Amino acid sequence: MNKYQFWVFVLVAIIFIQLPLVSVPFKWLESYFHEVSHGLAVLITGGSVVQIELFPNGAGLCTTRGGFTLLISFMGYAGAIMWGYLIYSIASINQKIAKLASGLIIALILSSLVFWVRDILTVLILLVVLCIFFLQFKLPKIGYLQKLLKFTGIMVLLNSLLSPLYLLDGRSIGDGARLAEITFIPEIVWVIIWSIMAVFSLFLLSKKS
Repeated sequence: MNKYQFWVFVLVAIIFIQLPLVSVPFKWLESYFHEVSHGLAVLITGGSVVQIELFPNGAGLCTTRGGFTLLISFMGYAGAIMWGYLIYSIASINQKIAKLASGLIIALILSSLVFWVRDILTVLILLVVLCIFFLQFKLPKIGYLQKLLKFTGIMVLLNSLLSPLYLLDGRSIGDGARLAEITFIPEIVWVIIWSIMAVFSLFLLSKKS
């Protein structure tokens, strides 16, 4: 079973994505990692985060001041991909590390609630997202935590693969349009780059598994 565990997770995740109610919290999770990646990129490049907002449809917004705009715009989708990859990889190490990783993510979400969230809707959405990790963290058998954390990583990765495709709607808004404006590289090129990153991350995880 362990030999095919990765592909079982991928198959189940694909099924989950098709289920409207079940998939929503994981879309919110990917959106959170997207927005918090913008926020971390801002902080790393000397700017500040004003507010993070999440919406029921899976969209989000990170309002910032200062920082390196190109990196900030790029790191939304790229960061969500990295989070998915790291969550799965770290959960694969051992049970204690998986529990530590889950605890750190809980701490990050709580910090976001305290410092960057200003509206009740985002608070409610993040509380649901927080429950995903809190329930895993409190599992009586820590072996289940590893498996569920791996599955969560795959869900984040698959949603990160699909999310950039929504930019191809002809409206020229969002991170891709912003990057196109800064670099004069067409939006579709950035979408392709993010898609390749997501696919390559899944490929690396499959080889590791």
